[in-house]
Amino acid sequence: MQQFLSKLFGKIMKAWSWVLLIAMALLIKFASTEPLWVEENYSTNIYPIISKVQRGIFGWIPFSIGDLFYAFLSIVIVIKTWQLGKAIIKKNINRQYLLTGLKQIIFFFLFLYVFFYALWGLNYSRKGITYQLGLEMASYTVQDIDTLTGFLQQRLNIYASTVSEKQRDTFDRKRILFEKTTEAYLYAVNSFPYLSYNPQSIKPSIFSYLGNIFGFQGYYNPFSGEGQVNTTIPRFMEPYVAAHEVAHQLGYAKENEANFVGFLACRTYPSNIFRYSMYFDMYNYTISELYQKDSMIAKSYYEKLHPQVKKDIKEYRDFFRKYKNPIEPIITWIYSGYLQANNQPEGKRSYNRVVAFLMAYYKKFGKESL
Repeated sequence: MQQFLSKLFGKIMKAWSWVLLIAMALLIKFASTEPLWVEENYSTNIYPIISKVQRGIFGWIPFSIGDLFYAFLSIVIVIKTWQLGKAIIKKNINRQYLLTGLKQIIFFFLFLYVFFYALWGLNYSRKGITYQLGLEMASYTVQDIDTLTGFLQQRLNIYASTVSEKQRDTFDRKRILFEKTTEAYLYAVNSFPYLSYNPQSIKPSIFSYLGNIFGFQGYYNPFSGEGQVNTTIPRFMEPYVAAHEVAHQLGYAKENEANFVGFLACRTYPSNIFRYSMYFDMYNYTISELYQKDSMIAKSYYEKLHPQVKKDIKEYRDFFRKYKNPIEPIITWIYSGYLQANNQPEGKRSYNRVVAFLMAYYKKFGKESL
């Protein structure tokens, strides 16, 4: 493995490679300062081609190629760290060794940066779904959040009474879950043409149990174009999580936007279980926002919830309490820093900002649009 890695780095770390990567990094950085250019050129013309090619190549494979890629990167990092430790112990470190190692590290991260943003990451700088829908994002009052929470609770309670255990059991077969998610976007494209999704590439994460420790429910791999779902989470959460990951595949990089696009897809899909999953998530975001503004009003909503919703809330809390550990806050801090570096200044709380999208959407199109 050591010889393989040395040859690999030797072959790709040529002078022309450095020039090309640096030039591309500068172009990407410049492009990211022009949201309208990114929206009208990269996000709606260049990226859809990249995404379809990736999904066409890897989508048919039943397991996650992207997860294997991450596993390989992890092995490389472990080996390189072990080599460094071994050299320190044997006192084989000299100036040339350090310079070579530094060059490899810089090249490695420059390579990842260029390919990450060229293949998908530039979408963080697009104008996005608010631009496409013509939404006006404005501040809102406690009364506004109270009203929105009431609307969502009504919808949530309605679908809670229609979703049976038998329906939930169908998603024990993940193939059905992913086929239905694709179908949801087939419905959505009739109302929102820019949500066209074909071919599909949604898969169970190989690292699902590890994800419970790190605190993730799903993620998108920009290097393979695959959407991964943590399939160990409670079943009623899975449809919306899958819809959220497809939104990332369609180029909605920011978490609040992916949440909102997932809402649109599930809302237009005539499936009680998908709508319940979506409303469960949307309600949790709005009630959390309301609780921060006025905890007394927020607490009053609990008694009005359908018994099935109360049961699912308990299962949801118990699940995440079960996996609570000292590593998760560190991962959350790192992930928040990543989001902040990509035009999401509120870090992980960016997910909650879907409330602002819902507010703007219902104010423009009416409460029946929710």
